[in-house]
Amino acid sequence: MKIKLTAIVLIVFLLIGGCAQNPPTVSDTESRVITDVYGRQVKVPEKVETIAAIGGAARILTYAGCADKLVGVTDMDKKSISEMPYSVVNAEHFAKIASVGSGGADDIPYIEELVALSPDVIFGLTDENIIKNVAEKTGIPTVGIYPDGMFDESFYFALELIGLIMGTQEQSLQVSDYIKDCQRDLNDRTKDIRDESKPSVYTGAVNFRGSHGIEGTYADYPPFTAIGAKNVADETARAGAFIIDLEKITVWNPDIIFLNPANMDIVNESYSKNKAFYQGLKAVQNKKIYTQISYNYNWTNMEIAVADAYYAGKVIYPERFSDIDPIKKADEIFTVMLGRPFYENLAADGSRFEKIALGE
Repeated sequence: MKIKLTAIVLIVFLLIGGCAQNPPTVSDTESRVITDVYGRQVKVPEKVETIAAIGGAARILTYAGCADKLVGVTDMDKKSISEMPYSVVNAEHFAKIASVGSGGADDIPYIEELVALSPDVIFGLTDENIIKNVAEKTGIPTVGIYPDGMFDESFYFALELIGLIMGTQEQSLQVSDYIKDCQRDLNDRTKDIRDESKPSVYTGAVNFRGSHGIEGTYADYPPFTAIGAKNVADETARAGAFIIDLEKITVWNPDIIFLNPANMDIVNESYSKNKAFYQGLKAVQNKKIYTQISYNYNWTNMEIAVADAYYAGKVIYPERFSDIDPIKKADEIFTVMLGRPFYENLAADGSRFEKIALGE
């Protein structure tokens, strides 16, 4: 779902006759009306002290600098695993607060727990019908946010909306401006490279609805799109993650292959059974196999996605990224978005920026 900020601002203007960043108060001077990502008008307190998160909202609330206000998160948020950096950064806090949903793609909000907690506001990164159902059954202001992918306008809108409600505009704007600067920087480094001069690339072992081997790939892959990479999977005219026939990878025979390090056990098992296929690929022959750290786990971990783009740029266009140390850049990104460096946590769990040798 693509949400355009300009369209949302227009909706807010038409509905409440004001600016999206400065919604007017209603008759109760201790409340105000905001318009969420679904165009719903929600009455929220002027000052919000406690919040709960359903779906994948806790991640975005962390970026926006208000995770300390959370009194309820999902079971998934409490896992504290490096694939979800925000869950590690907030592990101590999250362990002490209530579970208000199952989390994940099929999140089930725990209505009774939400009613018992009675937070000032519930934030939901989930389906609109779930948002409406939670608001109706709890009677608590429930705000829908739906950041839809790396560098999407909906991501910036979500940060802006949370900052406005929570009073963390400074942090939200800092994150938003920083990510926009990264987007411009990545584009500026590569925008003048002619397509015929670019090496062909492929990303495999992508996670979606489970773990996959080299056949799990991604067309319109955001880290590649950000740097104008020649992704062979784009030839399918598809978008998102899917399974491709091994024969098609042979036909494409990409110059460079990126693989998810978390799924190398699957890839290496396949390699041991079908060495002829792998050894026939020029990327294998030329030792041009590299990692791309998985960033889709309980929705999109934006900070990892942006770091992946810089690492891919370093590998594909080394001259254009000669000044970039991917690890230092990743920790810079993590510090802005999470409040602290995080690369060592990923590396300790086997997710590193490095060259891969198949079969090892």
